[in-house]
Amino acid sequence: MKEINDKAREMMKGYCRVCKVCDGRACAGEVPGMGGLGTASSFKSNVEALEGIRVNMRLLHDATEPDTSTSLLGYDMSMPVMAAPIGGISFNMGGAITEDAYTDAIVGGCKAAGVVGCVGDGVPPYIHEAGYASIKKNDGLGIPFIKPWEGAELDEKLELARAAGCTTFGMDVDAAGLITLRKMGRPVSPKAPAELAKIIEKVHSWGARFVLKGIMTPDEAALAVEVGADAIVVSNHGGRVLDHTPGTAEVLQEVSEAVKGQLVVFVDGGIRTGVDVLKMLALGADAVMVGRPVSVAAVGGLQEGVEKYMETLRGQLVGAMVLTGCKDIASVDINVLF
Repeated sequence: MKEINDKAREMMKGYCRVCKVCDGRACAGEVPGMGGLGTASSFKSNVEALEGIRVNMRLLHDATEPDTSTSLLGYDMSMPVMAAPIGGISFNMGGAITEDAYTDAIVGGCKAAGVVGCVGDGVPPYIHEAGYASIKKNDGLGIPFIKPWEGAELDEKLELARAAGCTTFGMDVDAAGLITLRKMGRPVSPKAPAELAKIIEKVHSWGARFVLKGIMTPDEAALAVEVGADAIVVSNHGGRVLDHTPGTAEVLQEVSEAVKGQLVVFVDGGIRTGVDVLKMLALGADAVMVGRPVSVAAVGGLQEGVEKYMETLRGQLVGAMVLTGCKDIASVDINVLF
Protein backbone atom coordinates (compact mmCIF):
# COMPACT_ATOMS: atom_id res chain seq x y z
CA MET A 1 0.00 0.00 0.00
CA LYS A 2 2.91 2.38 0.62
CA GLU A 3 4.05 1.98 -3.00
CA ILE A 4 0.51 2.49 -4.25
CA ASN A 5 0.01 5.59 -2.10
CA ASP A 6 3.36 7.05 -3.12
CA LYS A 7 2.49 6.63 -6.79
CA ALA A 8 -0.98 8.13 -6.24
CA ARG A 9 0.58 11.13 -4.46
CA GLU A 10 2.71 11.81 -7.51
CA MET A 11 -0.16 11.30 -9.97
CA MET A 12 -2.67 13.38 -7.99
CA LYS A 13 -0.34 16.29 -7.28
CA GLY A 14 -2.33 19.49 -6.94
CA TYR A 15 -5.56 17.60 -6.28
CA CYS A 16 -4.83 15.27 -3.36
CA ARG A 17 -1.75 15.11 -1.15
CA VAL A 18 -2.45 11.51 -0.09
CA CYS A 19 -1.75 12.50 3.49
CA LYS A 20 -0.63 9.90 6.01
CA VAL A 21 -3.84 10.73 7.89
CA CYS A 22 -6.69 11.59 5.51
CA ASP A 23 -8.58 14.02 7.74
CA GLY A 24 -9.48 16.98 5.53
CA ARG A 25 -7.05 19.47 7.04
CA ALA A 26 -4.56 19.91 4.21
CA CYS A 27 -7.26 20.07 1.50
CA ALA A 28 -9.86 22.27 3.22
CA GLY A 29 -12.04 24.10 0.72
CA GLU A 30 -10.60 22.27 -2.29
CA VAL A 31 -13.80 21.44 -4.16
CA PRO A 32 -13.32 20.44 -7.01
CA GLY A 33 -10.50 18.33 -5.73
CA MET A 34 -10.70 15.85 -2.87
CA GLY A 35 -11.29 18.27 -0.02
CA GLY A 36 -14.26 19.31 2.07
CA LEU A 37 -16.43 22.33 1.39
CA GLY A 38 -15.61 25.65 3.05
CA THR A 39 -13.76 25.11 6.31
CA ALA A 40 -13.99 21.34 5.75
CA SER A 41 -15.70 21.10 9.13
CA SER A 42 -17.99 18.31 7.93
CA PHE A 43 -15.10 16.29 6.46
CA LYS A 44 -13.10 16.74 9.66
CA SER A 45 -16.13 15.86 11.80
CA ASN A 46 -16.43 12.51 10.04
CA VAL A 47 -12.86 11.59 10.93
CA GLU A 48 -12.91 13.10 14.42
CA ALA A 49 -16.18 11.39 15.35
CA LEU A 50 -14.70 7.98 14.57
CA GLU A 51 -11.41 8.80 16.29
CA GLY A 52 -13.31 9.67 19.48
CA ILE A 53 -14.86 6.22 19.76
CA ARG A 54 -13.00 3.55 21.73
CA VAL A 55 -13.40 -0.23 21.64
CA ASN A 56 -13.40 -2.84 24.39
CA MET A 57 -10.58 -5.36 24.11
CA ARG A 58 -11.68 -8.90 25.02
CA LEU A 59 -9.48 -11.99 24.82
CA LEU A 60 -11.22 -14.67 26.89
CA HIS A 61 -13.17 -16.29 24.07
CA ASP A 62 -12.84 -18.71 21.15
CA ALA A 63 -13.34 -16.25 18.25
CA THR A 64 -9.98 -17.09 16.69
CA GLU A 65 -11.06 -17.14 13.04
CA PRO A 66 -13.85 -14.57 12.59
CA ASP A 67 -16.23 -14.86 9.65
CA THR A 68 -16.38 -11.44 7.96
CA SER A 69 -18.87 -12.46 5.26
CA THR A 70 -22.35 -11.02 4.95
CA SER A 71 -25.30 -10.88 2.54
CA LEU A 72 -27.11 -7.63 1.78
CA LEU A 73 -29.45 -6.52 -1.00
CA GLY A 74 -28.92 -9.83 -2.77
CA TYR A 75 -25.12 -9.53 -2.73
CA ASP A 76 -22.97 -12.16 -1.00
CA MET A 77 -19.88 -10.28 0.19
CA SER A 78 -16.58 -11.25 1.78
CA MET A 79 -17.04 -8.40 4.26
CA PRO A 80 -19.59 -5.61 4.88
CA VAL A 81 -17.74 -3.04 2.79
CA MET A 82 -18.49 -1.26 -0.49
CA ALA A 83 -16.60 1.36 -2.46
CA ALA A 84 -18.46 4.67 -2.23
CA PRO A 85 -19.53 6.39 -5.47
CA ILE A 86 -16.87 8.93 -6.46
CA GLY A 87 -16.20 10.18 -9.99
CA GLY A 88 -14.66 13.01 -11.94
CA ILE A 89 -11.04 11.95 -12.43
CA SER A 90 -10.11 15.01 -14.50
CA PHE A 91 -11.28 17.71 -12.09
CA ASN A 92 -11.15 15.90 -8.74
CA MET A 93 -8.07 13.69 -9.03
CA GLY A 94 -5.80 15.22 -11.66
CA GLY A 95 -6.67 13.16 -14.72
CA ALA A 96 -3.53 11.01 -14.66
CA ILE A 97 -5.70 8.03 -15.60
CA THR A 98 -8.92 7.99 -17.62
CA GLU A 99 -12.38 7.77 -16.11
CA ASP A 100 -12.82 4.37 -17.78
CA ALA A 101 -9.62 3.02 -16.24
CA TYR A 102 -10.69 4.39 -12.86
CA THR A 103 -14.19 2.88 -12.84
CA ASP A 104 -12.85 -0.43 -14.18
CA ALA A 105 -10.40 -0.47 -11.26
CA ILE A 106 -13.13 0.30 -8.72
CA VAL A 107 -15.77 -2.12 -9.98
CA GLY A 108 -13.39 -4.86 -11.08
CA GLY A 109 -11.22 -4.59 -7.99
CA CYS A 110 -14.19 -4.78 -5.67
CA LYS A 111 -15.59 -7.78 -7.52
CA ALA A 112 -12.25 -9.57 -7.25
CA ALA A 113 -12.18 -8.79 -3.52
CA GLY A 114 -15.68 -10.18 -3.03
CA VAL A 115 -17.33 -6.82 -2.34
CA VAL A 116 -19.33 -4.30 -4.38
CA GLY A 117 -18.14 -1.15 -6.11
CA CYS A 118 -20.38 1.88 -6.54
CA VAL A 119 -20.00 4.44 -9.33
CA GLY A 120 -20.85 8.12 -9.46
CA ASP A 121 -22.62 10.59 -11.69
CA GLY A 122 -22.15 14.18 -12.80
CA VAL A 123 -21.03 16.42 -15.61
CA PRO A 124 -19.57 15.75 -18.19
CA PRO A 125 -21.41 12.60 -19.38
CA TYR A 126 -18.30 10.39 -19.44
CA ILE A 127 -18.57 10.10 -15.65
CA HIS A 128 -21.75 8.01 -15.71
CA GLU A 129 -20.94 6.42 -19.08
CA ALA A 130 -17.66 5.01 -17.72
CA GLY A 131 -19.35 3.75 -14.57
CA TYR A 132 -22.17 1.98 -16.37
CA ALA A 133 -19.72 0.41 -18.85
CA SER A 134 -17.63 -0.96 -15.98
CA ILE A 135 -20.71 -2.43 -14.31
CA LYS A 136 -21.75 -4.06 -17.58
CA LYS A 137 -18.25 -5.56 -18.00
CA ASN A 138 -18.59 -7.06 -14.52
CA ASP A 139 -21.95 -8.74 -15.13
CA GLY A 140 -24.00 -6.06 -13.40
CA LEU A 141 -22.07 -6.27 -10.13
CA GLY A 142 -22.01 -2.64 -9.10
CA ILE A 143 -24.34 0.08 -7.88
CA PRO A 144 -24.75 3.33 -9.83
CA PHE A 145 -25.63 6.39 -7.76
CA ILE A 146 -27.60 8.89 -9.82
CA LYS A 147 -27.84 12.51 -8.75
CA PRO A 148 -31.27 13.98 -7.94
CA TRP A 149 -31.64 15.63 -11.34
CA GLU A 150 -34.59 17.75 -12.30
CA GLY A 151 -36.53 16.86 -15.44
CA ALA A 152 -35.99 13.98 -17.85
CA GLU A 153 -32.31 13.39 -17.07
CA LEU A 154 -33.11 11.27 -14.01
CA ASP A 155 -35.30 8.83 -15.94
CA GLU A 156 -32.83 8.67 -18.81
CA LYS A 157 -29.99 7.69 -16.49
CA LEU A 158 -32.11 5.12 -14.66
CA GLU A 159 -32.83 3.48 -18.01
CA LEU A 160 -29.15 3.54 -19.01
CA ALA A 161 -28.18 1.94 -15.71
CA ARG A 162 -30.85 -0.70 -16.18
CA ALA A 163 -29.43 -1.50 -19.63
CA ALA A 164 -26.03 -2.05 -17.97
CA GLY A 165 -27.52 -4.93 -15.96
CA CYS A 166 -27.76 -3.21 -12.57
CA THR A 167 -29.95 -4.88 -9.94
CA THR A 168 -29.62 -2.07 -7.40
CA PHE A 169 -29.94 1.65 -8.07
CA GLY A 170 -28.89 4.50 -5.80
CA MET A 171 -29.64 8.19 -5.55
CA ASP A 172 -27.31 10.52 -3.67
CA VAL A 173 -29.86 13.09 -2.54
CA ASP A 174 -27.00 14.66 -0.57
CA ALA A 175 -25.76 15.98 -3.94
CA ALA A 176 -28.72 18.37 -4.04
CA GLY A 177 -26.46 21.11 -2.72
CA LEU A 178 -24.09 21.09 -5.70
CA ILE A 179 -24.94 24.56 -7.01
CA THR A 180 -22.21 24.31 -9.65
CA LEU A 181 -24.42 21.87 -11.57
CA ARG A 182 -27.30 24.34 -11.62
CA LYS A 183 -24.96 27.04 -12.93
CA MET A 184 -24.00 24.62 -15.71
CA GLY A 185 -27.64 24.27 -16.68
CA ARG A 186 -27.93 20.78 -15.15
CA PRO A 187 -29.86 21.41 -11.92
CA VAL A 188 -30.20 18.96 -9.05
CA SER A 189 -32.63 19.44 -6.20
CA PRO A 190 -34.06 17.84 -3.05
CA LYS A 191 -36.77 15.25 -3.67
CA ALA A 192 -40.18 15.35 -1.99
CA PRO A 193 -41.38 12.00 -0.57
CA ALA A 194 -44.17 11.69 -3.15
CA GLU A 195 -41.72 12.05 -6.04
CA LEU A 196 -39.27 9.59 -4.47
CA ALA A 197 -42.05 7.05 -3.96
CA LYS A 198 -42.82 7.11 -7.70
CA ILE A 199 -39.15 6.71 -8.62
CA ILE A 200 -38.75 3.79 -6.22
CA GLU A 201 -41.96 2.17 -7.46
CA LYS A 202 -40.56 2.28 -11.00
CA VAL A 203 -37.29 0.65 -9.91
CA HIS A 204 -39.17 -2.02 -7.96
CA SER A 205 -41.28 -2.78 -11.06
CA TRP A 206 -37.99 -3.86 -12.69
CA GLY A 207 -37.36 -6.31 -9.85
CA ALA A 208 -34.51 -4.08 -8.61
CA ARG A 209 -33.66 -2.39 -5.32
CA PHE A 210 -33.24 1.26 -4.41
CA VAL A 211 -30.71 2.93 -2.08
CA LEU A 212 -31.18 6.48 -0.77
CA LYS A 213 -27.87 8.17 0.10
CA GLY A 214 -27.62 11.28 2.27
CA ILE A 215 -29.73 10.48 5.33
CA MET A 216 -28.50 12.19 8.50
CA THR A 217 -31.56 12.33 10.79
CA PRO A 218 -33.96 9.71 12.25
CA ASP A 219 -37.04 11.44 10.79
CA GLU A 220 -35.67 11.26 7.24
CA ALA A 221 -34.67 7.63 7.81
CA ALA A 222 -38.31 6.95 8.72
CA LEU A 223 -39.40 8.78 5.55
CA ALA A 224 -37.07 6.55 3.53
CA VAL A 225 -38.97 3.54 4.90
CA GLU A 226 -42.30 5.17 4.03
CA VAL A 227 -41.35 5.81 0.40
CA GLY A 228 -40.17 2.22 -0.02
CA ALA A 229 -36.37 2.48 -0.07
CA ASP A 230 -34.56 -0.81 0.42
CA ALA A 231 -31.53 0.84 1.99
CA ILE A 232 -30.15 4.17 3.13
CA VAL A 233 -26.64 5.55 3.37
CA VAL A 234 -25.96 7.72 6.39
CA SER A 235 -23.78 10.31 4.66
CA ASN A 236 -22.94 14.01 4.50
CA HIS A 237 -21.43 13.54 1.00
CA GLY A 238 -17.93 13.36 2.40
CA GLY A 239 -18.27 16.87 3.77
CA ARG A 240 -18.43 18.28 0.24
CA VAL A 241 -21.86 19.93 0.13
CA LEU A 242 -22.63 21.54 3.52
CA ASP A 243 -20.21 22.92 6.09
CA HIS A 244 -20.67 22.29 9.83
CA THR A 245 -22.67 19.06 9.80
CA PRO A 246 -22.02 16.40 12.44
CA GLY A 247 -19.85 13.44 11.58
CA THR A 248 -21.75 10.39 10.41
CA ALA A 249 -20.56 8.35 13.41
CA GLU A 250 -22.24 10.94 15.66
CA VAL A 251 -25.70 10.37 14.17
CA LEU A 252 -25.50 6.73 13.07
CA GLN A 253 -26.77 5.03 16.21
CA GLU A 254 -29.88 7.20 16.48
CA VAL A 255 -30.63 6.89 12.77
CA SER A 256 -30.11 3.12 12.67
CA GLU A 257 -32.28 2.56 15.74
CA ALA A 258 -35.14 4.45 14.07
CA VAL A 259 -35.31 2.01 11.14
CA LYS A 260 -33.77 -1.18 12.52
CA GLY A 261 -35.05 -4.24 10.67
CA GLN A 262 -37.00 -2.16 8.14
CA LEU A 263 -34.23 -1.48 5.63
CA VAL A 264 -30.47 -1.89 5.19
CA VAL A 265 -28.32 0.81 6.78
CA PHE A 266 -25.03 1.78 5.14
CA VAL A 267 -22.73 4.54 6.36
CA ASP A 268 -19.77 6.40 4.92
CA GLY A 269 -17.53 9.21 6.14
CA GLY A 270 -14.01 9.03 7.56
CA ILE A 271 -13.67 5.23 7.41
CA ARG A 272 -10.01 4.43 6.93
CA THR A 273 -9.25 1.13 8.70
CA GLY A 274 -10.78 -2.17 9.68
CA VAL A 275 -11.24 -0.86 13.22
CA ASP A 276 -13.30 2.01 11.77
CA VAL A 277 -15.47 -0.57 9.99
CA LEU A 278 -15.97 -2.42 13.28
CA LYS A 279 -16.96 0.81 15.07
CA MET A 280 -19.59 1.65 12.45
CA LEU A 281 -21.04 -1.85 12.61
CA ALA A 282 -21.21 -1.59 16.39
CA LEU A 283 -23.11 1.69 16.05
CA GLY A 284 -25.78 -0.03 13.98
CA ALA A 285 -24.64 -0.06 10.35
CA ASP A 286 -25.16 -3.22 8.30
CA ALA A 287 -22.20 -2.27 6.10
CA VAL A 288 -19.96 0.67 5.28
CA MET A 289 -18.92 2.55 2.17
CA VAL A 290 -15.32 3.72 1.86
CA GLY A 291 -14.58 6.71 -0.37
CA ARG A 292 -11.30 8.59 -0.69
CA PRO A 293 -8.92 5.72 0.28
CA VAL A 294 -10.38 3.50 -2.46
CA SER A 295 -10.06 6.30 -5.01
CA VAL A 296 -6.41 6.81 -4.05
CA ALA A 297 -5.79 3.06 -4.38
CA ALA A 298 -7.41 3.05 -7.83
CA VAL A 299 -5.32 5.96 -9.11
CA GLY A 300 -2.10 4.60 -7.62
CA GLY A 301 -2.54 0.94 -8.49
CA LEU A 302 -5.62 0.49 -10.72
CA GLN A 303 -7.49 -2.76 -10.04
CA GLU A 304 -4.55 -4.30 -8.18
CA GLY A 305 -4.47 -1.24 -5.94
CA VAL A 306 -8.16 -1.57 -5.08
CA GLU A 307 -7.76 -5.30 -4.42
CA LYS A 308 -4.76 -4.66 -2.18
CA TYR A 309 -6.60 -1.96 -0.21
CA MET A 310 -9.60 -4.24 0.32
CA GLU A 311 -7.29 -7.09 1.34
CA THR A 312 -5.60 -4.77 3.85
CA LEU A 313 -8.95 -3.55 5.18
CA ARG A 314 -10.24 -7.10 5.64
CA GLY A 315 -7.07 -8.12 7.47
CA GLN A 316 -7.49 -5.20 9.85
CA LEU A 317 -11.17 -6.07 10.38
CA VAL A 318 -10.30 -9.69 11.20
CA GLY A 319 -7.70 -8.56 13.71
CA ALA A 320 -10.12 -6.12 15.33
CA MET A 321 -12.81 -8.81 15.58
CA VAL A 322 -10.40 -11.25 17.23
CA LEU A 323 -9.34 -8.64 19.76
CA THR A 324 -12.91 -7.66 20.63
CA GLY A 325 -14.36 -11.18 20.75
CA CYS A 326 -16.55 -11.08 17.63
CA LYS A 327 -16.86 -14.45 15.87
CA ASP A 328 -18.91 -13.10 12.94
CA ILE A 329 -20.54 -9.92 11.67
CA ALA A 330 -23.83 -10.70 13.41
CA SER A 331 -22.08 -10.69 16.77
CA VAL A 332 -20.78 -7.13 16.38
CA ASP A 333 -22.98 -4.89 18.55
CA ILE A 334 -22.82 -1.87 20.84
CA ASN A 335 -21.01 -3.93 23.52
CA VAL A 336 -17.90 -3.73 21.36
CA LEU A 337 -17.66 -0.03 22.17
CA PHE A 338 -16.23 1.44 25.38
